[in-house]
Amino acid sequence: MKFGGVSVADGNRLRHVGDLVAHFHRDNEIVLVTSALQGVTDELLACARRAASEGNVSDVMDFMERITDRHNQAIADAIQNPAIAKEVQGIISEKLSLLEKAYIGICYLGELTRRSLDYISGYGEQLAAPILSGVLRDMGIESQHYTGREAGIITDSNYGDARPLEKTYGLIPQKLLPLKGVPVVTGFIAQDEKGTNTTLGRGGSDLSASLIGAAINADEIWFWKETSGIMTTDPKIVPEAKTIPTISYREAMELSYFGAKVLHPRAIEPAIKKGIPVRVKCTFDPEDPGTQIVRDDVPKEDVIKAVTLHQKVELLNISGAGMIGTLGVAARAFTALAEAGINIVMISQGSSEANISMVIEEGQADRADEALRSEFPRDVVKEISHDHDVCTVAVTGSGMAGTPGVAARVFKAMGQAKINVVMISQASGQHNISFVVASADGERAVRELHREFGLGGEA
Repeated sequence: MKFGGVSVADGNRLRHVGDLVAHFHRDNEIVLVTSALQGVTDELLACARRAASEGNVSDVMDFMERITDRHNQAIADAIQNPAIAKEVQGIISEKLSLLEKAYIGICYLGELTRRSLDYISGYGEQLAAPILSGVLRDMGIESQHYTGREAGIITDSNYGDARPLEKTYGLIPQKLLPLKGVPVVTGFIAQDEKGTNTTLGRGGSDLSASLIGAAINADEIWFWKETSGIMTTDPKIVPEAKTIPTISYREAMELSYFGAKVLHPRAIEPAIKKGIPVRVKCTFDPEDPGTQIVRDDVPKEDVIKAVTLHQKVELLNISGAGMIGTLGVAARAFTALAEAGINIVMISQGSSEANISMVIEEGQADRADEALRSEFPRDVVKEISHDHDVCTVAVTGSGMAGTPGVAARVFKAMGQAKINVVMISQASGQHNISFVVASADGERAVRELHREFGLGGEA
């Protein structure tokens, strides 16, 4: 059983997705998960924020006219059968009517809660799924569209970043099996146990696909992207970057966490739970095998699989002689940051215990500074500093484990390139070495390491 998660853009792309499904449906049973039309979610949220801050109903009406025209045009471009097109237009019209009422309510209330944001942001997928299902029916393939909730995805009530509940794995088969044609399910959105709309956060559509694939015990889970699988690095930085044919779950998680943009770290967690292979394929080259992600028993002929760059970060340092020998300093620091909603990307602490360095997400330094100053008296933590002009570079590969000299090669390459390493972090699993350099040196560091380990065949 094959399973795909597809991002769509307009009527022509929708038809292209239909062609892909028709091609693979000949020999496979498929469930399709769709994102919103390209850019629609950002537009939905921008309109919601304007409605809350300005309360301008005429602006809402203008936006509603534009989004209606765009989706009607997509229907006209993608669906040839007039009866199916009319039916889909009716579904879209009903959904847009509800959306308009929500916007007007926001205008009058003048506030936008996280719950309201989830309600608004999930509309892009709700508009795309009926159109894509209509495209398949227009091509002679039986299909029905589902919201994430209708497909059985139930989450907690953490709006904006909801987590699926365990019962989801039992509900999805009840809702979707046995498969009738090709179900089209909205990615990214679900509902909590109270029936309130929730969203799954960044990478939510891939997570939806992975959840459904795991729940129905799919043979593979396919993520359709605009790149040829997972690359050895960003081809915009290194044109010689190549597709990685096979990679382990753990390597893929490390890569996605440290800057690889193809996958979000949470996306493959359900697949890992059931041991289902994941394949990342290119929408524009469907016969290309892409990258297969499997269990952690991938042959280790390549010591390093990839080099990644994460630019949207900041460096946070806390130091003080009073930290030495004081129990619980790290625990208090991490708790204070967690309560302030700060995401910690990397951690490093010197053996003297007088300094803890952390890499956090961009834009969080001021809030982190305030949280730490509130937590620690000056006699314990004397100085708190942060640096906005940094980035993280990571080299990843399961072949690093037990292979002597990998770190030496990494930092020798940095030394020869005269790139100063500000902070270093490596877990005992030895699958990843991460370090911090100045923002201006980030891309050059990636190029040097890609060359050092011959990832593009240029060593």
